[in-house]
Formats: sequence, structure tokens, C-alpha cells
Amino acid sequence: MVRLWKLLALLLVLPSLGWAEERRATIHAPDALIETGLMKHILPRFSLKTQIKVDMVAEGEAQVVLGASGRALFKGAGQVWHLDVPGAGDPSADALAGWLTSEVGTRTIESFAPEGVALFASQDDVAAEVAPAAFDAEAEAGQAVARAKCTRCHAVDQETQWSPIGSTPSFAVLRTFSDWEERFVAFYTLKPHAAFTQITNLTLPFPIDRPSPIAPIELSLDEVDALVAYVAVLPAADLGEPLKHQ
Repeated sequence: MVRLWKLLALLLVLPSLGWAEERRATIHAPDALIETGLMKHILPRFSLKTQIKVDMVAEGEAQVVLGASGRALFKGAGQVWHLDVPGAGDPSADALAGWLTSEVGTRTIESFAPEGVALFASQDDVAAEVAPAAFDAEAEAGQAVARAKCTRCHAVDQETQWSPIGSTPSFAVLRTFSDWEERFVAFYTLKPHAAFTQITNLTLPFPIDRPSPIAPIELSLDEVDALVAYVAVLPAADLGEPLKHQ
């Protein structure tokens, strides 16, 4: 009976946290790419991570297109595959495009190895063949969010390189971490951010007996997505060679 009441309570809470509405994105890929099995490999992993369902549709109906035009993404199956985002500006489409170009998305593409043989190489291997990606509108919006909401503790770019808190790592340093994307996507759940950060329609209000110790930071989920998009194009800090003990 106790478990039943807990389940009922959870079902009542979820809509208030903004999880009840299903998020969807659409993508198109040519038959030659679909037949390799790559889409069945990567799309469920994206959906599991983001809770965004992705539908395969015709090219003219797609928000995200893998094909011969746009940003070079990976190569394999006899050609270089590019990413085009006709639906840019839609949060779900932007999330899918951002994931495909992220380190996590790259590793997922590279890990597709039916019969133990990897079929695709990452965009790093085709970078010399194409022009680099532009600093797009979402990344620019993310930089603005970072400057407005994060510079109280972090250096977020060259103009804010001197952090008010010397022990707090800069965004460029955080970008060197292998799990940087996971850290930024869910930063508001990590210490110390959870104590003073509110995400609209997601996080619960601060407990009455544990108010924010400083002026709270408030962001929307779209601002979090933009922040991740900005960090994705931010050059990682050069930390030099690891120290060697004698």
C-alpha cells in the first residue's frame, strides 16, 4: 500500500515538473545510411538521454537532415555525411542537432560496429575536408546566458577570464573534461548549483527551511540548451602535458 501511494504521488507531481508533455523531433536520412543500421543505433540512445522521441520522415518534412549538404558530420558507407537543420529554432530539433555534433553523439556514431567493425569515423577525421562550423545563433544565445547568469562564479570567455572565485574552474577548463556535456546538461542538480538554481517548470521551489544562500539564478530549459550549445563550440583550455612524478 505504501508503494502504491508513492506511485500515485509521483504521477501527480510529474505534470507540475513539466514532464507530461512529450517532446518530438523529426529527421531524414537517405536509404543508403538507413540500411547500414546506424539510425537504429543512435536515435534510441538520444531519446533515452533526452526524453525526446525522434520520427524518421521524408526530407521535405524533416527538421534535421543527414545528407550531402550542411556541416560535415562523419564519413563512412562511401561518403561524407553532412548535417542540415531546416528546423533550427525548435528546441527539440536543436537538441537533436546539438547532440549529433557533441562529443557524446560522436562517440555514439563511432561505436556503431556491427560484427565488430566500426563503419563510421567522426567529424574530427573529416575536418580538413570541409569548412569549420559557424558560431550559430543558439551558441551566441548561450554565451549571453553564460555572461548573464554564470560570471558570478565562472570565467565564461576571454572577456570574463578573471573569475571572482579563484577556485572555480572556467568554462574552458570544464570543456576539457570528458563528461563536460553531462555536467552542463544537468548542472543545476550538482553541488553547489542545486542550492541556488531554479529551472522554470522543472525544479521544485526551495524548501522553506533551506532557502537559497545567495540571490537565486533562474533559467529556462531553452537557456540550458543554449548554454550547452555555447560550451560545445568553446575551445578547451590547453592544460599542457600531465605532470610526471620522478
